[in-house]
Amino acid sequence: MIKVNNLNKIFNENTKKEFHALKDINIQIQTSSCVILKGVSGSGKSTLLSILGALSKPSSGDVIINNDSIAKLPDLHSSLFRAKNLGFIFQSYNLFNELNVEENISIPLVPLGFSQKEINQKVQTALNLANIEHKKDETVSNLSGGEKQRTAIARALVNNPDIILCDEPTANLDNANSLKFIEVIKKLKELNKTIIIATHDPIFDNLDFVDNTINIKDGCICE
Repeated sequence: MIKVNNLNKIFNENTKKEFHALKDINIQIQTSSCVILKGVSGSGKSTLLSILGALSKPSSGDVIINNDSIAKLPDLHSSLFRAKNLGFIFQSYNLFNELNVEENISIPLVPLGFSQKEINQKVQTALNLANIEHKKDETVSNLSGGEKQRTAIARALVNNPDIILCDEPTANLDNANSLKFIEVIKKLKELNKTIIIATHDPIFDNLDFVDNTINIKDGCICE
């Protein structure tokens, strides 16, 4: 499903502060697999995840998803691609604290032209999958860290994406909630989602449903 070819990312290019964040990355990620991008902070794993999610563009190289090149898409096309194909789970949750759980989850569906009935059905399905239905009317600012993460998971699932991208998803969770997160990821794998997790959390080591771990150090793939 996902092919990364000769990918490079350089920040502050052609300046004295030039920084080569990714260096000649070549990987393939199979459909319905769960892959860990592992490395310490600053290794380049989050930069790679951002490019895979069409949130940023590489300096050179390409990313091909379902035979479509996404690396150099114009911003409008990138937004539409993300809305239709990807779900994101971030370390900082990226929720609107003044809105309730249900409203936060429905946001990714707004640009896709669904009827209110369809939106309600999709939100309800996502609430159930993430086990946060009982908090649907609660304002996000009143939620615990684990509840915020489950809300973020539901938002990532609401458009039924084929690909789920997770950036340090357990960084702000205690051990109990991290284990609950892993159970949700296992359930998504059983639903044949392609899941890519950027993390340095050892809790993801040796999980039986992880198909591959890609180690990244100083912007390079380590064998």
